Formats: sequence, structure tokens, C-alpha cells
Amino acid sequence: MTADADPARTGGPGDVAGLRRLAVDTLDANWEHDHTVPSRTLYPHQWSWDSAFIAIGLAQVRPERAWRELASLFRAQWADGRVPHIVFNPAMRVGAYFPGPEMWRSADAQGAPTVATSGLVQPPVHALAAWLAYRRAPGPAGLDALRRLYPALVAQQRYLADRRDVAGDGLVCIVHPWESGLDNSPAWDEPMGAVGADAAVMRAYRRHDTTHADAAHRPTDLDYARYLAIVTAYRDHGYSDRDLADAHPFLVECPLFNAAFGAAEHALAEIATLVDADPGPHRVRAARVTEALLRRLYDPSTGTFQPRDLRTDRLVGARTVLGLTPLILPDLPARHADALVVEARSARFGVDRRMDQPLPTYDRTAPDFEPLRYWRGPSWLNIGWLIRRGLLAHGHPELAAGLRRSMIGLVVGAGCHEYFHPDTGAGLGSPAFSWTAALLLDLLAE
Repeated sequence: MTADADPARTGGPGDVAGLRRLAVDTLDANWEHDHTVPSRTLYPHQWSWDSAFIAIGLAQVRPERAWRELASLFRAQWADGRVPHIVFNPAMRVGAYFPGPEMWRSADAQGAPTVATSGLVQPPVHALAAWLAYRRAPGPAGLDALRRLYPALVAQQRYLADRRDVAGDGLVCIVHPWESGLDNSPAWDEPMGAVGADAAVMRAYRRHDTTHADAAHRPTDLDYARYLAIVTAYRDHGYSDRDLADAHPFLVECPLFNAAFGAAEHALAEIATLVDADPGPHRVRAARVTEALLRRLYDPSTGTFQPRDLRTDRLVGARTVLGLTPLILPDLPARHADALVVEARSARFGVDRRMDQPLPTYDRTAPDFEPLRYWRGPSWLNIGWLIRRGLLAHGHPELAAGLRRSMIGLVVGAGCHEYFHPDTGAGLGSPAFSWTAALLLDLLAE
């Protein structure tokens, strides 16, 4: 197959109909009464940004499920507006996932829902997902669902703006690497290095992930020890966002999280016009987020966006795919978008109209590039989907087409895996992963 051939139109098991069947079967197998689990093995509960991506794909084939997916997640919204990154299924046995509800103890926190959840959040891609789900399947039922969901989406944004702007600069601060969605990205090595923890602490726990996946593909025990130290600090503070700057061990402004935060306001402006609300405030807030991103996280020396560690007030130097994600902002100035396209096309990431290798999550030329370990190199469809959306928004359809072919080609070659080897395209992680299936459906629909 040539690099610019469409892998979904070559006949055989990789044709459009076959790929759609694979994706729908994967989502159906992972459906759990009112939501979709990311996978039946590694992730048996509901995850926040997973559900958002899943809803986008479900809208192509099961639109009623798309709205149930989002509604079930937002039923677990906290009183302060936060949408937890995990909603635990009470029917699952204790120990089915680590760290489980016994670690989070959300019932002890003020304003938590009755169902057990984590206390963290994830990138707020939900308003964008709701808007796209409606566009994929417009009609009275979708419009009613948007009306019901709109106040909860607004509350989610309000929580982030009011409680998580730790530096007072208009950007959202994440308080744990898990909130970025890119758990063990090299972007977090510097701020995580200051978190006091010892890998030996993990001897007291049984990790669930390494029983279902090769430990060489997962975060290390030292990573997990630090993750738990941060969770404990936040939990023991009642998951309160007051006084975070005084003592919380991890405080970072993330380009992806804040790009999603701004994109949500753009999506809410569109939704507002349909549900008889005022889109004006959303557009004003969206512009402010883009301005703050440019002022705080853009590094002109590299032409990309970098996380800012609030503990040191310095930009992190690692060149990760996080830096490309502000392309999803439609109001990103042309010169900054052009600089990101240069970065995307560089040897570090290799986006092109003909892609011989998939988009990695970390600089392919870096000496610590790890092609097997989770977010330290492997290719993920959700990140490619976001970057592709940004390329289309900023006038690069040929690059977007190349990225689309590459992503579809990964599934043709390996199935709906959680993530993929950034050199060979081999499937890694869970072999039946929901957002891969859902985003494949969205890609095939175009």
C-alpha cells in the first residue's frame, strides 16, 4: 500500500464496512448499562474524557447512546461543578481497579455525588463532544439533550475558571498528571521530580494495570508512588482548591487542558445559539483563554506551547505533542498556528500528507524517547484526532488527510488498540479500546 492510499478503501478486512463493524462491535461489547467502559480489562469503570470521545463516535451509529453516555457522566458532577475523571461502578468487586474508591474516599468530601468517584478532573472536551454529537445526529432528541446538558457544561467551565486559576492569569492549573490525560508524559518529569516519594511504597499495593499489560509499557512504580502521594495530599485537603499554591506538590498549566478549556467556550457559544442562551459571554471567555495561552505558555524560541510549572514559574523544556494541541483553537493567530504546523511537520512528529510512521506523543528524536511506554512515545488516536481537527481549522487539509490515513491505517493493521507503537504501528495496551473505536467511526464518516 502506498503512503497516500486510503487504508479504508483497499478492500478485504480493512474496508470501510469491515472497519465500521469492528468499531461498533467494540463499543457494543464495552457498553455498561448507561455508559461505555474504556476496556473490559484495564479500565472497568467510566472515565471522563473517554466518555466525551466515545460520544462523538456513538453519534454516528447509536445517537441515543451518545446522549446517555454524557448524561451518565454528568450525573456524577460534584456540587462545585467539577466532573470527576473516574466514576466507579458499584457493581464491580473491590480491587477491580487500582487506585479504587477505597483510595479516593469521595464520600468524605463536601459536595461529592452519592456515587463513588475520584476527586480529579480531565481535559474539558465535553462541550466540544456534545456539540459534535448534535452535528453528527441533529434532531429534536439531540436538541433536548443539549438543553439538559448545557447548564452542567457551563458549571464545569465555571469550576475550572473559578477554582483552578491558581496563578490568577486566566489559565487552568492541573493538580495531578492524571488530569492532563497524558499520565506519564515527559512533560511532567521536571515537576514530578520535586514530589517526594519512594518506589518501595508500591510494595503495599497491587497494581491492576500490570496484570493486564506488560510492565514495560506502563508507568513505573516510582511514577505510581508519586501519583499516590499527590492523590493523598489532595484527598487529605478534602479535594479543596483553596490554598493550593501554599502546599500542593504538583501545580502545572497544561497546553492541552487549556486548549480544551478554550475550545469548550467556542463550542458552548454554538450550543447557546440553539438553546436560547447568550453566546456572547462564551466568545469573550474563549478569546481570553487564547490570549492567556499565548502570553503564558507559548515559547517563541521553539515555536510551540509548553507546560508551565507553577512551583518554579518556568516552562517545561520537553517537546511533547501537548505543544501542538492549541491548534484546536479557531482563534489561534495565524503566525502561531503556522509555527505549530512547522513543529508538527518536523522530524520530531512527522506529520505530512504521506506518513510512513504514526504521530508520536513525544519528540521522536529525543534521547529518552520510549516507543513502548504509554505516553512517552506511543501513538494515540485521540491526540491524532485533535491535531487533525486543528489542521483542518487552520487551512491544512492535505496534512489532515495524511494524518487521517495514518490513524485509520493503525487500526487496519492492529485493531482497536488503546495505543500503538510509533515506529511499527503494532497495537499496545488494551486490544479492544473504546475511544479508538469511536474516533475511528468519526474518521470513517468523512
